[in-house]
Order: sequence, then C-alpha cells, then structure tokens
Amino acid sequence: MKKSGFPDEIQDGDLIAAADIGSNSFHLVVARYTHGELRVIDRLRESIRLAAGLRKDGTLARDKREAAFACLSRFGQRLAGFEASRVRAVATNTVRQLSTPQAFLLPAETALGHPIEVVSGREEARLIYLGVAHGLPLTDEKRLVVDIGGGSTEFIIGRGYEALERESLQVGCIASTLRFFEDGKITSRRWKQAQSEIAVELQQFGAHYRERGWSEAIGSSGTMKAIGGIVQASGWSDQGITAESLATLREALLRAGSTEQLSLPGLSSDRVGVIAGGVAILDAIFTTFDLARMNVCETAMREGLLYDMLGRALHTDSRGTSIGALAERYGIDPAQANRVSDTAGQLFEQAASGWSLDAQAQEMLHWCAQVHEIGLAIAHSQHHVHGAYIMANSDLAGFSRQEQAQFACILRSHRRRPDADTLRNLPPRMQPVTQRLTALLRLATLLHRARSDEQLPPIRLSTNESQMILELPSGWLENHPLTRIDLEQERDHLKQLGIKLVVGKAVNRSAAA
Repeated sequence: MKKSGFPDEIQDGDLIAAADIGSNSFHLVVARYTHGELRVIDRLRESIRLAAGLRKDGTLARDKREAAFACLSRFGQRLAGFEASRVRAVATNTVRQLSTPQAFLLPAETALGHPIEVVSGREEARLIYLGVAHGLPLTDEKRLVVDIGGGSTEFIIGRGYEALERESLQVGCIASTLRFFEDGKITSRRWKQAQSEIAVELQQFGAHYRERGWSEAIGSSGTMKAIGGIVQASGWSDQGITAESLATLREALLRAGSTEQLSLPGLSSDRVGVIAGGVAILDAIFTTFDLARMNVCETAMREGLLYDMLGRALHTDSRGTSIGALAERYGIDPAQANRVSDTAGQLFEQAASGWSLDAQAQEMLHWCAQVHEIGLAIAHSQHHVHGAYIMANSDLAGFSRQEQAQFACILRSHRRRPDADTLRNLPPRMQPVTQRLTALLRLATLLHRARSDEQLPPIRLSTNESQMILELPSGWLENHPLTRIDLEQERDHLKQLGIKLVVGKAVNRSAAA
C-alpha cells in the first residue's frame, strides 16, 4: 500500500503551527519551514489554569471552560487560513482526567477550528523530549529531562533525539499547590508532607532511572523557567538551578509563610499562586535523583509537536515505528499482513474519491492491516476483541488517545459482527472515516481468508455515501464458493455500519467491444 503522512509535502516557506492545551497555560507557536529548518515567527500564551477547575467528579468549572474556549477562539483567529494538515493541537493531563472529555473537546475544537488530540502522559513525555532535544546542542550523552506542568510531571531519559525512558506522574504545580497548600499557607509540616507523598510516587521508577544514568539534567516548562528565573535574579545561582539555590528558595517560601506574603525577585504575578507546588515537586526530584544542578531549556512540548509534524511530512513518522515494533512483539504473520495490506490499499484507491478519504486515512488503514491479527497472540477465539484491547491500552509512541481508540474500533469490527457501540463512542468527526476504513479492512481480510499466495482476480470497487459496489470477474465466485458465501453474509454485517454492499459481475470490456 502506498503510504504518505500528509496529503502534500511540507514545502520550503510553508507555515505550520502547534497548540499546547496545558493544565496551566495554553500555548500557540507558529513556525516557517525554510532551508530545511523550522523558524518560529509567532508565539501566543495565556495562563488559563485549567487544572484549578477540575472537580473531583471529573467535571470542569464553568469559568475555566469559558476561559479555555475564549482563548482557543483567539488562537483560532491566528490560525485562520491554515490547512488542517499544517496544525496540530494537543491537550494534556487535565483533559485526560475529565469524566466526559468530548463535552469539552467538541466546543473547544469548534472554537479553535481544528481537531484537538488528547495524548497519554508517556506520549506527552516523548513530545517534550523531542522539543528539548531540538533546542539543545546534539550530543551522544544521555540526558534527564523533567517537565513540571500544571497537572502532571514528565520524566525522560534520552539520547540524541530518541527518548529511551518515559514516565508521567499525576503531580503538577497546580495540583500539588491545591493538594498541600490550598489556603496559601506554607508551613514546615505541610512541606514535609508534600516531600513524603511526592517521594512515594517517584519511587515507582527512581531506582531504575538512576541505574540508567545521565550526564546532564534539563528542566523544561514554565515552572522550571520560573524557578530558574527566581534563583538567578536573587543571586543564588549563576547558571540553572543548583541544589543549594533550591534549598535557599525553599527556606524563603517557608519564611514567607503564605503565598500572599511572597515577594521574590523574578517571580511574576501569574506564578505566585502556584509556585509553592512547583518548588515542592522539584525539591523532591532533586532529593530522589540526587541532583546537584539542573539547567533550564527554553523549548518544550509545543516545539516537539512542530518537529513531530515535520517528521511525519518527511516520512519519519514515529507511529509507523510503533506499529512495526508491535507487529514484531506479538509475532504477526508478515506474509498475511502484507497480503491484506496490499488488497486494502487497492480497495482504498478505488474508494477514496467516493468516500472523501485522505492520505491520513490511507495511513491508518495500512497500519490496521499490518496488525489486524495481533489478538492471535492471546487466542484465536475472539481475536478481534483481544486485538482491540491491545491497541486501546498499549503505549504507542506517536498516537493520540483518539487515534488509538479509532484503531481499536477498526480492529474490534474487522471480522464477525461489527460493534456499532464502539463506533458511536468515537468523536463524531472520526466516525465516518472509521466506518469506511472498517468496511475496507473487512473486505480485504475476507478475500484473503485462505491465507494463500493465490493471486486475486481484478477487482473493481465503487462507492458513494452509504454504498459499496464490488465487481468480480464472471465465474470467479462460482469457483470460490466459500468467498461467495462470506460475501453474502457480509451484506448483513455491513448493514450494522450503515453501508450497503452490492456484489456484481464485472463486464469483460474487451469481449464486449
């Protein structure tokens, strides 16, 4: 199957944009691709503090919802005229924690004018590292990168542009401030409690990270830049954040006793209310990892998104690497995967126009075909169900949560009776293409049920809004009775997807002439 990441390659002079919908701040960065490099030409940032509006029942306070939508509307104005393939918007921890994310995402996407992906904590970590790595001199040495966000903190050990280890903890500057210093008071007892509880979380992977080792520790994000700015403006550190300067900052917070009394050089007004939680997290990190110094990097996840987009356009898509690794890990039969993939690709090319399917849909169909039998690693019975579970719950670099849900939906319904409920649970914008890709994969797997190298006859497929017309050479189905019965049954199955299948005999045009 021919594969391409975007409908058009990124050309010299093209603009691309990335929106980071974080738990503390929303960021938009616009860059121009020129002479093989990305040059940032515009940045927008607004402090929304979305995490502060997250209720225990997983709903979001009305004022935070309205502030978020208003900000995204302003971002949308800046993005007016951008092609969909040139914009990526990603939401992180707070949106991950919502009980009904779609209730937020639908109006948010309308305000922004572009789809919004929700990424897992580990995918967020990968994107952060990609942004940091491109903002620093390239080296073969390993680096520890830490990003304290509003709702979560990501930890990455990487080398070059590759993230070797990725972790994400549910501790962030807003969440930790609300948890340990909700009324603004900062006391020694509360600080010790914060250190103890955060250290317990860090123990999950702290020993493993120390064993892997690193030559340099890097801090990314607004919290790190804020702390670095304070210790340098106060004269406590000449470069980066040292263990001594962090200890001095901690004592300054304890002396102040409350956020209302805080007055520190370099501390901006929009950081006063959340700095205690951020410093408490960093204090625990320095202790757990026995750090002497952490340098601060200017780049973060939003830059990582830009470089990830560039990689997809230049055919170095991390999602393809993830699928290849998954196929190898679960022992996929490569011959059968390639048979199904090739036929699915031929069907796609004939169906694409009638069904308005683009290159990204083509890529998704190819990946689904490559691992459609992944569930066989668990059991043959219900292997499509097992495969869907694996896809929905695996840690797949490059994929958003919505993409993994779409992937799982297609695998769940690629054989037997389609599961219409899983389709309805997808974001509405993804349902039509998922329905159609499922139908194409079903036909491809049906035609290769024999798992043989016997060449298929010429196949014609035409489509319209809710119909597939499949034409096979006269006499072929009579000689393949199992396939004929399977196609008769397939008519009933595809009705569950809202698609009518019509099977006919192709006209021998040369004979007719």
